[in-house]
Amino acid sequence: MMDARLLSGIGTMIAVAETGNFARAAESLGLTPSGVSRAIGRLEQRLGARLFNRNAQATVLTEAGRQFVAEVTPLLAGIADAAARTGGETQAVRGRLRVNCDSWFASLMLAPKLQSFLDAYPALTLDLVVRDTLGDLVSDGFDAAIRFGVPQAPGPVTRRLLETRILTCAAPSYLARHGRPNHPSALADPAHHCLLFRDPATGRPFDWEFHRAGEILRVSVHGRLVLNDVATSIVACMAGLGIAQPMALGIDAALRDGRLVELFPDWNGEYFPLHAYYPSRHLPPAKVRAFLDFVLAEVA
Repeated sequence: MMDARLLSGIGTMIAVAETGNFARAAESLGLTPSGVSRAIGRLEQRLGARLFNRNAQATVLTEAGRQFVAEVTPLLAGIADAAARTGGETQAVRGRLRVNCDSWFASLMLAPKLQSFLDAYPALTLDLVVRDTLGDLVSDGFDAAIRFGVPQAPGPVTRRLLETRILTCAAPSYLARHGRPNHPSALADPAHHCLLFRDPATGRPFDWEFHRAGEILRVSVHGRLVLNDVATSIVACMAGLGIAQPMALGIDAALRDGRLVELFPDWNGEYFPLHAYYPSRHLPPAKVRAFLDFVLAEVA
């Protein structure tokens, strides 16, 4: 049977999961740390399961806790949406929206256009966290994520937003020193320096592939510089440090003004996807739906 104490305990648990410890959760809820501890203890007793593992360094959800949060979060969001709709639909998009985002997309595509989103929803606070891995949305306290790449494993709900081509580019200064390769296979020559990009999923540099009309050519390239940030890779390429394989999204101006030269326009058939992730298959909260609509309409 639902009661106010159970609902309050669930809200306290969500606050602890989002903030990472009892003291910060207490501050956000206007309670004392001991009050938060008692509420979690009552909830664990009610459920018959331990919800957090606690030590001096961290407070993290147990497996039972992660599953419980994944199931109740959309239900709480539905209650909040229903309450907000009673007072007006625009007020449903409110509170804090915490989004895990790919660095290139955040800096290049989101940041210049976020003002219109924030203006549309003045009751919303956006917490945009840039990092190179998806992680666990529930235990890390994220409402959604926007990331490049193919989803690695089942878990969060995924929604493909767009695809962008993978190009092979170099700066005019690099080509002046090393010559322009006339075919992708020429990059196997150690005389050519390629900027390698680390796959966050494996920790190893991505393999280099070239796609044309269904044909895939794999080339073993050479490089002394390994990077894990797209913006740094593009700046290094424009500085003449080597040949890179950037995403076409966002480098239009550099191609137009000649800072970058596309080397193999007939071998640019590889695409890289951008996905949105959110934790549950239930209807996502209004604030998540509003953010994804914004990304699709204004950015993607």
